[in-house]
Amino acid sequence: MAPMKKMLLSLALAVSAGLAGAADRPYDESADAKAQIAAALQAAAKAKEPVLLIFGANWCEDCRALDHALKTGRNAELMGRFKVVKVDVGNFDHNLDVTAAYGNPTKKGIPSAVIVSPDNKVLFTTRAGELADARHMSDDGIYDFFTQAAAQTRQ
Repeated sequence: MAPMKKMLLSLALAVSAGLAGAADRPYDESADAKAQIAAALQAAAKAKEPVLLIFGANWCEDCRALDHALKTGRNAELMGRFKVVKVDVGNFDHNLDVTAAYGNPTKKGIPSAVIVSPDNKVLFTTRAGELADARHMSDDGIYDFFTQAAAQTRQ
């Protein structure tokens, strides 16, 4: 193979590997979670929609499974009802002030979720690790969970 072709092939493989790696890393470890939440709350006020905070980490298989499930089928449609913010918790050592502000939903495991109103009032929170086994939940189970959580916010 000609040197130029080898170089282009290597570059293409590196780029595709990088893109695949990014897809497997749904939590931005360098993001300013407070700024993301503030922006989502502002957008939610305009749209009159709640904000869904999903706390997790890239090392967490259940977090990655939940993220994947929420991007497909009717789960993706359901997520359209929320302004979604994914908050990285690292090894339970990152954004601890943010998790504390929302009642420590990560206490029993991740991923965890909190739904807040556009004025930042907690409407729903996971408290017992309800999503901590997301990789074993069916798409229907995840849909039902978030549909029920959203219904509780309207009561």
